[in-house]
Amino acid sequence: MKLYAAIDLHSNNSVLVVLDEKDRIVYERRLPNDLQYILGQLAPYRESVEAIAVESTFNWYWLVDGLMEGGYKVKLVNTAAVKIYEGLKYTGDEHDARHLAHLLRLGVLPTGHIYPREERGTRDLLRKRAHLVRCRTAQILSIQNLVSRNSGKGIKTDEVRDLEENRISQVCGGDAARAMAMQSSLAVLKCLDEQIRAIEGVVLKKAKLKPAFQKLLTVDGIGKILGMTIAYEAGTMDRFERVGQFASYARCVSSSRWSNGKKKGEGNRKNGNKYLSWAFVEAAHFAVRYNERVRKFYQRKKAKTNGAVAAKAVAHKLARACYHVLKEQVSFEEARAFA
Repeated sequence: MKLYAAIDLHSNNSVLVVLDEKDRIVYERRLPNDLQYILGQLAPYRESVEAIAVESTFNWYWLVDGLMEGGYKVKLVNTAAVKIYEGLKYTGDEHDARHLAHLLRLGVLPTGHIYPREERGTRDLLRKRAHLVRCRTAQILSIQNLVSRNSGKGIKTDEVRDLEENRISQVCGGDAARAMAMQSSLAVLKCLDEQIRAIEGVVLKKAKLKPAFQKLLTVDGIGKILGMTIAYEAGTMDRFERVGQFASYARCVSSSRWSNGKKKGEGNRKNGNKYLSWAFVEAAHFAVRYNERVRKFYQRKKAKTNGAVAAKAVAHKLARACYHVLKEQVSFEEARAFA
């Protein structure tokens, strides 16, 4: 008899449900998030379980990796695509797990990509770098705000790191509290700079082991860090059958609902990979700055809409180009991308 399992995963516990071929409950229990304990509960059904559906929550790594090492076939659920009948008056964790197992049995369970475990660490390190860069920007803006508020004059980003103690005291009018606030932000800024450089040193060593990375460097606007980010966030290109799917995953396509020739609204704007979206927008700004053909394309778009939409249009073009660069391992052709 074939069995179908599903796990509704939470931060400190999980609900495990096992259904048979007629949707009858064979096993249902809330379990602590302990891998060995969960494997022990699944053990009596191991030979009959066809697959296990696991919710794609923030903490799925340990469970999915552990189940796969235990010999189970795992399906990572795309939770955003799973729909439950809205007319139900009551739902709970057990109902959610049963529904996932039911969809798994029918073969219609929306699934996501299980990123290779051996590359996950580098990808997450790049994400940590992006987080630290945002924190660094916040510190720079804080210092610029303090200087402007207390002196009435602006200060360039490049000058922020070179602020000396006498300049800080002068800007703050001798106020010790204000000076301490600025010195605190400056100390955090320098610490962030150090950590960002350390991370970049580690990930760039990994770049030499990834052939696709070298091809990405031929794309206008993409440097080493953006190239690493795109290569690791995209993963294997075999999961994208068409270029439009990759562009959509990178959040570079418009979101709209139409009926009878009329726009009825927008939806699912955040579906996709936010890190890829950020990388392509950053690449677009660099490409506009340094490539004449891209700049002309951007200016034509900007004249019809605005700067943000025009930059996104450039990002869309770069995303489509990167799809072919990664999938076919060819160099970037500017004329084809921005004809």
